[in-house]
Amino acid sequence: MIIYKTDEEIKKMREAGRLCAKLLDQVAKFIKIGISTEEINTLVNDFALIHNAIPATLNYNGFPKSVCTSINNVVCHGIPSPNEILKDGDIINVDVTLILNGYFGDSSRTFLVGNVSEQARLLVERTEKAMYKGIEAIGPGKMLFEVGKAIETYLKPFHYGIVREYGGHGVGRSFHEDPHVFHFFTMDNKIKLRKGMTFTVEPMINQGRSHKVITSRQDGWTVTTADKSLSAQFEHTVVVTDNGYEILTVD
Repeated sequence: MIIYKTDEEIKKMREAGRLCAKLLDQVAKFIKIGISTEEINTLVNDFALIHNAIPATLNYNGFPKSVCTSINNVVCHGIPSPNEILKDGDIINVDVTLILNGYFGDSSRTFLVGNVSEQARLLVERTEKAMYKGIEAIGPGKMLFEVGKAIETYLKPFHYGIVREYGGHGVGRSFHEDPHVFHFFTMDNKIKLRKGMTFTVEPMINQGRSHKVITSRQDGWTVTTADKSLSAQFEHTVVVTDNGYEILTVD
């Protein structure tokens, strides 16, 4: 069931979203060669506490940390560790979700570490642009599948793999609400967009042609590309407005 948000609820989500944006700005300044993903987790957890927010991933269905840190061929749900050290040429997605005054903000960015390869840089840049192409397809009266269609159309010339097992989702008073948002064209997203709908657009794009992924049997969380190719992701929380959309996870 899709939950349509009131203006007051959207205001609260905007506050949570802005806090996510500020947090990711801090992460951007912190990312460098030699730091551990555990240090990123500490930064995120401390930031949340200082701002009277709750890191939503901590203990969510057993997830042990306050943020997801996904390096190189890790698609999503990477678990921070003191033994995982950023190296020159890495790319890392940092996915933050904060609860502020009972409402969720959800956003992620992929960062470049040191001197990355041209292929890695292009993957990251194109993934971010693909997210915005999807967002630009949002508006009242349009169909949700137009989001995935716009992403797929933009990425087609690059022969990347669009992850199918995971997608965007409704968000608001809960971490995950309806609808599920596919990042490729499918009639499963034949849902008419209406004012007050809030959801994430968060394409996960694999450098290889394959969209297939594998979930770790050891920790039950870490998702990697099946062909070991690089993967990038960007994410914003958006709301459908009278005339189009508003990105809520910006400062």
